[in-house]
Amino acid sequence: MIISASRRTDIPAFYSPWFMDKVKRSYCEVANPFNPHQVQKIDLSPEKISLFVFWTKNPEPLLPQLEQLDNRGFRYFFLYTLNPYSSDLEPGLPRLEKRIKTLQQLAGLIGPDKVIWRYDPIIITSRMNSNYHREKFAQLAGQLKGYTRQIIISFFSPYSRAQKRLQQAGINPLNQQEIEPWRKEFLAELARIGADNDMEVAGCAQDDLERTGVKAGKCIDEKYIARIWGLKVAGTRDKGQRPACGCINSTDIGYYNSCQHQCLYCYARGSRERVDREVSRHRICSPSLL
Repeated sequence: MIISASRRTDIPAFYSPWFMDKVKRSYCEVANPFNPHQVQKIDLSPEKISLFVFWTKNPEPLLPQLEQLDNRGFRYFFLYTLNPYSSDLEPGLPRLEKRIKTLQQLAGLIGPDKVIWRYDPIIITSRMNSNYHREKFAQLAGQLKGYTRQIIISFFSPYSRAQKRLQQAGINPLNQQEIEPWRKEFLAELARIGADNDMEVAGCAQDDLERTGVKAGKCIDEKYIARIWGLKVAGTRDKGQRPACGCINSTDIGYYNSCQHQCLYCYARGSRERVDREVSRHRICSPSLL
């Protein structure tokens, strides 16, 4: 079994004590997000878990615990989202310089092959145009050279709640039709920048990547898992994700509306009041996150 921790919330940033408590107890529980009365008990013993996938924007709180995971025989890798956006878009995150240093520290602990950088989502506006992203992407790639070997990119998907929050903040992303005339050229430039920094650029849930230098990628990829750990895992596509998503199946142990980063573009949270209400239900000793 592959465990996602988590697409729905940032477990390393906010819930590392709970996660490690569940690892020590060798189980956790998670409710179906569409039917809270349907609760699944998940065996977290090393014999049952192929690997953990940590989705995070700030893994620093989990770093001191990685040795414990290693000693228990767990395998894991990090999907580390690192964007150049201001605090208007990502109000709950540490400063960018701090997050860069954390990624470098993480790679120093576990190796660059187990840290995948997600430059995601790419939000294109009249101010944050293609030139903005080329410049920022090149700056970040230069600072992260040697600390990661793979970058996953994707454009902003206009989920209704996220789109509304952005518009209320005066941020109006361009739509797919507006981007299309220069999209392939832009992606080819990102691929070239990545290659110049010894990184391969892959697209997450992105169609029509031919002749851009960006390969069609997966955040959770059975070929990557086989190459890094020599594990053969079922390559069954996760039907719970977007139709264009190629990720293989994993079990998510997180809950929606519990991430405190409060990124405006996030699809996994509602209002600030809703998040505060859900977070108040968290207990470290509870089998489930909330």
